[in-house]
Amino acid sequence: MTINLQIDEALIKEALALGNQQTERDVVEQALREYVQRRKQQMVVDLFGTIDYEEDYNYKQQR
Repeated sequence: MTINLQIDEALIKEALALGNQQTERDVVEQALREYVQRRKQQMVVDLFGTIDYEEDYNYKQQR
């Protein structure tokens, strides 16, 4: 997919230096991968405390 974006040039240069990517495209793709990963992790964290379980459940019984 081709998308034209106007991104701060200084920000792209800093990201290139920090991430050791070769191209601006690589920088943007890596940033999107990290964004998606963080959002998925946040969805899991949001589930903590929302799942009910039985405190007296005997997990060894099904072995």
